[in-house]
Amino acid sequence: MSSTQEKYVHSLKQIKEAEEKAQSEIENRKKAIAEEIKKLQDDAEKAIESAKLQAEKLVETSIDQAGRKAAQETEKIIEEASTKAKNITADINSQLAQQIIDILLKGAQ
Repeated sequence: MSSTQEKYVHSLKQIKEAEEKAQSEIENRKKAIAEEIKKLQDDAEKAIESAKLQAEKLVETSIDQAGRKAAQETEKIIEEASTKAKNITADINSQLAQQIIDILLKGAQ
């Protein structure tokens, strides 16, 4: 083989080695990217699940707070109604007592 042919073959071998090295690097990079994408997907799923759980807890807390507030308001309304009923009863009893006294005084005259 001539020197020129040997150089040509040698150059072809170097090109082939460079191509194989580049292909290997491409495959390794593809694998790394695929792993990174999988990790990002897993992280996103975990974040979504965490957000969902937090939202459910927030809803439960809001419902509980609303229930307590409604119970407090109901108790307040009942207390106000009871107080008003007592005042009305006291007024009626006072008026009724006055009417009875008036009747008795008229009868005594």
